[in-house]
Amino acid sequence: MKIVLLPGDGIGPEVVAAGRLVLEAVADRFGHRLEIEECAIGGAAIDATGDPLPAATVAACREADAILLGAVGGPRWDAPDARVRPEQGLLGIRRALGLFANLRPVRPHPSVASASPLRAHVVDGVDLLVVRELTGGMYFGAKTLVSEGDGERAIDTCEYTTGEIERIARVAGDLARSRRRRVTSVDKANVLETSRLWRRTTARVMAEEFPDVRVEHALVDSCAMRLIQRPREFDVILTENMFGDILTDEAAVLAGSIGVLPSASLGDARPGGGRRPGLYEPIHGSAPDLAGTGTANPIGTIASVAMMFRHSLQLEPEAAAIDTAIRRTLDAGIVTPDLAASRGDGVRGAVSTLEVARAVVARLSTTVARDASCAIASTA
Repeated sequence: MKIVLLPGDGIGPEVVAAGRLVLEAVADRFGHRLEIEECAIGGAAIDATGDPLPAATVAACREADAILLGAVGGPRWDAPDARVRPEQGLLGIRRALGLFANLRPVRPHPSVASASPLRAHVVDGVDLLVVRELTGGMYFGAKTLVSEGDGERAIDTCEYTTGEIERIARVAGDLARSRRRRVTSVDKANVLETSRLWRRTTARVMAEEFPDVRVEHALVDSCAMRLIQRPREFDVILTENMFGDILTDEAAVLAGSIGVLPSASLGDARPGGGRRPGLYEPIHGSAPDLAGTGTANPIGTIASVAMMFRHSLQLEPEAAAIDTAIRRTLDAGIVTPDLAASRGDGVRGAVSTLEVARAVVARLSTTVARDASCAIASTA
């Protein structure tokens, strides 16, 4: 299996290093051979080449089976008049690989539920999946800045086509069938023309192709309120690019830390057959203030590795082993400062990014050994 690592900026290199530790441990335990290549993206790529997404990075990613990304961006590249920005690398790799479907699961771990500022009865039992359209909308629309009198006029264009909405709606419908068969499609149809097209199209696709899935339509502001008040009501949330970006950061409150949430960005089949490589990353940003401190939470990245084994590599036992090892690590209280602070004793008892990764690897060994023992006993 060929895996490309894109460490990026800020805490990206630290959490990707933790993810790599787990990735290699799983390969070793299950007898897989990995070919790992590291490439530049974002601010690191600007510093090295002047380009946030070098051609060599795109070429390597196109040849990979899967890609693990850290984070991009930071204040050193945020000059208001900058013509190139780290985020252009992230948007560019999504477009270059045709990764239009972003999956962001939110399932709070009971052992760190106290990290959420919400009451336990609100968070308990939450298990939702946000399906975010990733290559359309305002993030990819035309952008214009013109002088006008004594000031300036800025224009960001939000665009969607029927085809773009249909394909992401099908992803949500397929995933809902493997869960609780409920989809909440989120838009702003009372104001935006793109949202009115979104609502008409998702309603038609669901009625025609997924009659067994219950569908509701919600305005984004109402959904944002319900996500905090009654999050257990949601199963699959389907939404456009910008709304999905905002709602999933809000959903991090349910999990207690944005550092524990993973994501997968997937495309459709290649024109010549076979799937495009998936891109896996934690949903957090580059957190430059934490860079180099060894305190970044690697759980979101490690959980993204589990999603990589599940979705791109089609290896469910390996993915399940990582998920179990994460749960056992958190149950043992082995956490970084962002989660340790919730236990009421400040950050005392917190461990480093690397120590959390090593703890997951140690419990991965136990998980695999126990599963093997059960298999032998069952055969006997």
